[in-house]
Amino acid sequence: MKKIMVTGCNGQLGRAIRAEYAEEPVTFIHTDVAEGDGVRALDISDIDAVLGLMQREQPDVVINCAAHTNVDACETQWDAAYRINAIGPRNLAIAAAKTGAKLIHVSTDYVFEGNGTRPYTEFDAPNPVSAYGKTKLEGERFVQAFADRYFIFRTAWLYGEGKNFVRTMLRLAENHEEVSVVCDQKGSPTSAVELARAIRHYEPTENYGVFHATCEGDTNWADFAEAIFARAGLQTKVRHVTSEEYAAANPASARRPAYSILDNYMMRLTDGYRMAGWESALDEYMRG
Repeated sequence: MKKIMVTGCNGQLGRAIRAEYAEEPVTFIHTDVAEGDGVRALDISDIDAVLGLMQREQPDVVINCAAHTNVDACETQWDAAYRINAIGPRNLAIAAAKTGAKLIHVSTDYVFEGNGTRPYTEFDAPNPVSAYGKTKLEGERFVQAFADRYFIFRTAWLYGEGKNFVRTMLRLAENHEEVSVVCDQKGSPTSAVELARAIRHYEPTENYGVFHATCEGDTNWADFAEAIFARAGLQTKVRHVTSEEYAAANPASARRPAYSILDNYMMRLTDGYRMAGWESALDEYMRG
């Protein structure tokens, strides 16, 4: 029976991976920062811990969902961000090469500067401007340097079971008749369920490399919020504001990409795989 190790299993994508493989004949090794309920504690920044666990368990596949994703906190917590986002993937890549496991690593649109005028392909040169993006890019480079067989999936605007933009908007709507949301940042809202489906599609293959993996189509945060409220049957109004206006009212320490649209070029080119459109994925999510 295939054995799959998932890091960050209690996060949005980790939960979606569990659900996606629920009917598969797979033995899972679930790991996260804290132990409990069938989950093993694992600090992926500890090379000895990673090597020890993988050499004992001999997983066939490692899916790395662990990351320091608090974009603002990364600016002031560089060492912590680098340990989790860069050293962690490096350690998993080294251990995967030693044990013969495939490594699936999840990265981000933040590896790009975010000032483009067309969707970014896998062949565009990364140029991150935030600590989060810089550490995630280093993680990608370590995976490419040390892993023998790897998939790197760059995604964006991810939401699933856990704290995310969709739930934040629904929570704000409980006590606000109007919310202010930026309208000048463009991207592709991506369901964790859709990303998990893409991972399960590619995991058994030998189609290795870097892939962009976002739901099809694009929008901005304000229009995304309006789509959420419409599907929830709420009358909450969305006030469209610029990033500059929002930052003045809500000081943040990290720059956000103004243009985060990724082109899933390699998916289309290599085997024609297509992820769902962001609106239909949101429909599915809202139905529960």
